[in-house]
Amino acid sequence: MNSSPPSRPSNAASLRLRLSPLTIGLLLGLVGVTIFGITLPVTRLAVLELDPGFVTFARALIAAMLAAIYLVAVRAALPPRDTWYPLAVFGLCVTIGYPLLMGIAMRHAPASHGGVILAVQPLLTALAGMRIAGERPSPAFWGCSLAGTGAAVAYALLSSAGALELHWADLLLAGAAAAGCYGYAMGGHLTARMPGSHVISWAVVMMSPVILALMLANGLPRDPGRVSWAAWAALVFVGMFPMYLGFFAWNRGLAMGGIAKVGQMQLVQPFITLAAASALLGERIGWMEIGFSVVVVGLVALGSRMRVAR
Repeated sequence: MNSSPPSRPSNAASLRLRLSPLTIGLLLGLVGVTIFGITLPVTRLAVLELDPGFVTFARALIAAMLAAIYLVAVRAALPPRDTWYPLAVFGLCVTIGYPLLMGIAMRHAPASHGGVILAVQPLLTALAGMRIAGERPSPAFWGCSLAGTGAAVAYALLSSAGALELHWADLLLAGAAAAGCYGYAMGGHLTARMPGSHVISWAVVMMSPVILALMLANGLPRDPGRVSWAAWAALVFVGMFPMYLGFFAWNRGLAMGGIAKVGQMQLVQPFITLAAASALLGERIGWMEIGFSVVVVGLVALGSRMRVAR
């Protein structure tokens, strides 16, 4: 009797077998952070011509339309009833809290400034992971996290030559960071119950009636024809990628590698924001930015090796 040779795994399957769940989680987290890091400068392009409230609600509705198509295409079952409340909290944080506060702040502060202020996000995500998922980072992990956050803050002070002052736009950015990180942790926790793509999809679909009502109450642009194509393109981009598709990678990464550890990938987000701000808004990037990027990435790598009890 002829026996066929065993089939060999594909290159992608073989790679997955060699990589640990933590490594895959960190790589997926990096994909999500890269998408999120572009958000500030692209949002600034949009809100310079469109009302921040309209941008917030329109981007959420774009994501909700994509999510509805996706859920129908994959024939997704309704989420369990006990996940409805955390889904609503997650949706409220990522569709209204984070983008609205960030959008208003981006009308009054440069994208590079916002990127530095949001450097506190990894620490806030770790704190949210403790609250939501019961994670217990080790003291060494906290040391790496605080050192990375301190490096980002030191960069802010050095690059601004003492001009970094606290004003109401900074408070809005801090509120955006808090809302975003709590939402990130909630989404990562929910991904243990359902696929990450379903988490973000059901969240934006559930929030869509509220978003639509808020958009109508806030008002539509009075003269859409005078808005440049760049502003409209920026709106479509933030609706498709940071608001929706980026969470496919981010939520899955948090579930595989842990909220605290993968959340540290956000330490590189300020520098992604700076690079995008340079490309889109013409801001200058020098050796100091590159040097601090190397330091922060090294601290992320070191922190990912520290123990986090789950």
